[in-house]
Amino acid sequence: MKIEVWSDFVCPFCYIGKRRLEMALDQFPHKNEVDVEFKSFELDSNAPLYSGQNIHEVLASKYGMSIEEAKKNNERLGQQAGSIGLSFNFEEMKPTNTFDAHRLAKWAKVQEKEKAVTENLLLAYFTDSKNISDLEVLADIAEASGLDRENALDVLKDKTAYANDVRVDEGIAQQYGVSGVPYFIVNQKYAISGAQPLNTFVGALQKVWEEENPKPTFKNLSLDSTSDAFCSDDSCVVPPKDQ
Repeated sequence: MKIEVWSDFVCPFCYIGKRRLEMALDQFPHKNEVDVEFKSFELDSNAPLYSGQNIHEVLASKYGMSIEEAKKNNERLGQQAGSIGLSFNFEEMKPTNTFDAHRLAKWAKVQEKEKAVTENLLLAYFTDSKNISDLEVLADIAEASGLDRENALDVLKDKTAYANDVRVDEGIAQQYGVSGVPYFIVNQKYAISGAQPLNTFVGALQKVWEEENPKPTFKNLSLDSTSDAFCSDDSCVVPPKDQ
């Protein structure tokens, strides 16, 4: 089973959805046969680099709400995150452009470190209040994920490196009609939109597995389907001679 996940590193529901998917996979008996691949999606490709504005101010301006309304909304998000073991530090969060972070993740994929870098980028932004558009910060994240720091920095300084990989993911999302994230596509046939409840992910995994791996059905060619000439856990009876 292959699950493709479109997400952005400054999207709170992407982190929540990722964790719920992981929790569902922990309950899934075929977990080792599931491949999860992360895809790039920028909520705002024109977002500026970190300007010093806090997340409450940015959201208030973007969605036309008051600072207090933004704070209450973030508080509810924080409680939702906390219920699954995540810690969101909204007071020190640094909203910023994520294109270079996505480029780093694409390079990490080639190095077979995509999952570690994806998790560490989300952790850096939501919990550790790092500026994930700062190249030095991104190089630190690469190193913490088991990658060579200097190589990561060289990749990041080349603004063309892995840029096309990011754009390809975003182009595919556009073709699929994906307008928001997180967005999960399973086996290129089934879709899950948003940070659904844990039970939804659990049920979806089981449903897809059953539909993609149906149990074989056989046509019974026995001359007498009522014959009891077989053994089961309950009995092993010898049928009469005329059978």
